[in-house]
Amino acid sequence: MFNPQLTVFVCVVDRGSFTKAAERLFLSPTAVMKQINTLENHLGLKLLLRTPQGVRLTPAGDVIYKDARFLFEYSKRSIENARKLTQVESSTFCVGTSLLNPAKPFMDLWYMANRDFLNYKIHLVPFEDNHEGILSEISQLGEKFDFLVGVCDSKMWLDKCQMLLLGRYKKMIAVSRDHPLAKKERLEVSDLYGETMMMVAEGDSGVNDFLRNDLKRNHPQIHIEDTPHFYDISVFNRCAETKNVLLTLECWKDVHPALVTIPVNWKYSIPYGLLYPLEPSADVEQFVDTVKNIFKIQ
Repeated sequence: MFNPQLTVFVCVVDRGSFTKAAERLFLSPTAVMKQINTLENHLGLKLLLRTPQGVRLTPAGDVIYKDARFLFEYSKRSIENARKLTQVESSTFCVGTSLLNPAKPFMDLWYMANRDFLNYKIHLVPFEDNHEGILSEISQLGEKFDFLVGVCDSKMWLDKCQMLLLGRYKKMIAVSRDHPLAKKERLEVSDLYGETMMMVAEGDSGVNDFLRNDLKRNHPQIHIEDTPHFYDISVFNRCAETKNVLLTLECWKDVHPALVTIPVNWKYSIPYGLLYPLEPSADVEQFVDTVKNIFKIQ
């Protein structure tokens, strides 16, 4: 509904510096500065004064900042009004879907619960599993889409949405098809000794951090290589190309055709669930309550 660079600009002003805005937006300070430079060049205006203490609005920047705030609120109301209008005849639930967060688990829920939503349609909204964009997508729950079913033990994700826990997926190991371990039906942790195991960087997932600490303390023979906090296809490609082993999940066993996913004799698993907005609309909340009743979730 508006230039996305305005979002970055407003965040920089609100936070008072590029660095603090970068932390809020989960971008690098350099990326934030590039966005501001692009916006200034596009408008032909100097919006911010850079100082050792942070940033300060120019007179032109003050006008753009106030109008951007108004635009954001106006855009939000416009979307709400448009949704209300479409609900006069029929309603639609928009469901996010990606390679690592496919819509099928949601559709399984839908066919169990849709008798209470006979006038509703399902519209699938694809998004990319990329490191920069996925948090932005989660932030748009309630705008770009209403629901997403996905693996979620991420503090960053759960700050931006609610989750109805549906179950857990087992932690497994993926290797290339020509890796010596690929022929095994099940692995012992000791089978990974001498291997480089790829897993998400520390600090965002309690399950992964606990598993990492266990391996470091009790199995130092396994070398750990950090990946970004959120996997995308490039992580699976690197596993296939380097002959490293990859910490993965049973639900991702078919993501990459060059990899084999093998269970491990450990008890590690990670939660997955129905993700929905922090402030859900009445019909979204009704659907969540329906799912809770079906699965007898308190």
